[in-house]
Amino acid sequence: MNLASVDLNLLVAFEALMEERHVTRAGERIGLAQPSMSSALTRLRALFDDPLFLRSASGMQPTAKALSLAQPISDALGQIRGALEPTSAFDPATARRRLSIAATDYGDLIVVPTLVEALRREAPRIDLVVRPIIDPAASVASLERGDVDVLIGGHLPASQRITRRVLFAENFVCIRDAKRAKGKARLTKDDYAHLPHVLFSSAGGDGLPGAIDTMLSRHGRKRRTAITLAHVVAVPFAVASTDLIATMAERVARRFAAAAGVSVVPVPYDVEPFAIDLLHTRRAMADPPLRWFIELVGRVCKEI
Repeated sequence: MNLASVDLNLLVAFEALMEERHVTRAGERIGLAQPSMSSALTRLRALFDDPLFLRSASGMQPTAKALSLAQPISDALGQIRGALEPTSAFDPATARRRLSIAATDYGDLIVVPTLVEALRREAPRIDLVVRPIIDPAASVASLERGDVDVLIGGHLPASQRITRRVLFAENFVCIRDAKRAKGKARLTKDDYAHLPHVLFSSAGGDGLPGAIDTMLSRHGRKRRTAITLAHVVAVPFAVASTDLIATMAERVARRFAAAAGVSVVPVPYDVEPFAIDLLHTRRAMADPPLRWFIELVGRVCKEI
């Protein structure tokens, strides 16, 4: 393909179509009327020799070719936008902006405090609103609509319209009452299966099987969930002074272990770590304050 023959505006149209999955809305985003946007789509199809977007009851669905092009085109446009911006366009030390994130309980407890400290130090005039992630799918939809700028947490659902950055990996550990742990610091596999468990469910769930239950079933084991709590910070305090145990993220467990009177002990099975992710839209990288903020989150998470 001769690069000189490619109209850069077509790539901007492609990006808008990937975001909106609707010709008219994509046109409105980049200032094109519906006929002009339809013409751009026709030219894109000819350029890449692929339908790219197919009509369906739920909107324009991208083809495999379109999906493979989405990230490279978004990255390239982001670099071009960055190169064209005046170097003085954004100064975090003086900028005024209101940013919003949605975070899981884990994000609130582990990521947000360090992030706030850095934000107050580097950008004291930027305000931050932190909302809870209760329904992950609904939060992803809210991010796609632009209601929030960023999502932070673990086990967040995937979306073709969203960019995911892994911030760091987290491990599972067990907690148990500190006095009981003195007599037996480690749990056996029999202990783990037979002792009653506390489960954290942010949506106030009823103890439906999760990653730990799936892992146990592979070993022919099953646990009893005796208590289900809606806030992760309540888990260590519920475990203290009882025969209960709980499986939870290591950084959260260690933060509250001393205050709650519980001990952190290994899970007596091999359990895969899980990722703490940051999710943002592709268009976020064209917004200098938001791009800076996303990079800030990445930087502070290297210290966590």
